[in-house]
Amino acid sequence: MVKIISLLIKRLNNHDIRMKRRIYFVMLLCPVFKHTTHNLTYKVMKSTLKISALVLAFAGFAFGAKAQTTTTTSKTSTTSNRVILSVGVDAGIPTGKLNDSYNWNLGGSIQADIPVVQHQLFVTVNAGYNNIFGKKNIDGTGIDATNIQLLPVKAGLKFFPINNFYIQGEAGAAFLLNKSDLNDDKSAAFVYAPQVGVQFPLGGKSYIDAGVRYEGTTKFNSAVDNSKVNFIGLRVAYAFDTK
Repeated sequence: MVKIISLLIKRLNNHDIRMKRRIYFVMLLCPVFKHTTHNLTYKVMKSTLKISALVLAFAGFAFGAKAQTTTTTSKTSTTSNRVILSVGVDAGIPTGKLNDSYNWNLGGSIQADIPVVQHQLFVTVNAGYNNIFGKKNIDGTGIDATNIQLLPVKAGLKFFPINNFYIQGEAGAAFLLNKSDLNDDKSAAFVYAPQVGVQFPLGGKSYIDAGVRYEGTTKFNSAVDNSKVNFIGLRVAYAFDTK
């Protein structure tokens, strides 16, 4: 009986040692997991906050559009059957690797909407200017990123599935105006820009056009994969009927 009790105690002690080893192992891993989780959470929150800011801005314009259209008469349309010209301000936040060295971008654009199907489908032609502002003292290295100056020229389609809400897709070429400053080997790249937005009348033949888009390019330097320019952008424009 004594031998059996001794054997049980020995096994329990061995079990305790194994459990303690497991606990120590988990305790050692906890700081590692904590650090990794903290970094991941920070990056996700940073990206989410930036995107949320643009989404909230777009939601505000959409709400204003809804309020405006509800006060107009049934004879007033949010689109025209003639060519509409618009002049707008463009702003955005770089995405992907570009965000490591650049803060935001600001520019302007002009656009013509040419009707194809009455009040529903338009061909668009857009030309503008974008300055992507480089960060100062990147990661404490003392290096300042050179601003990127682009002149995008795009064409596409703008479709209104409902009265004031549109879906737009454009593609074209983005011309790099300061190629030598950036040491790139291409002065132009393919650019594409899917967009959603709201257009509503101000009265008479005037409109407000507000849209959120993702704009991206191919590489400006054939040897550098990170030489693409990608950003989430917001365009707010004053539009008017040409007739």
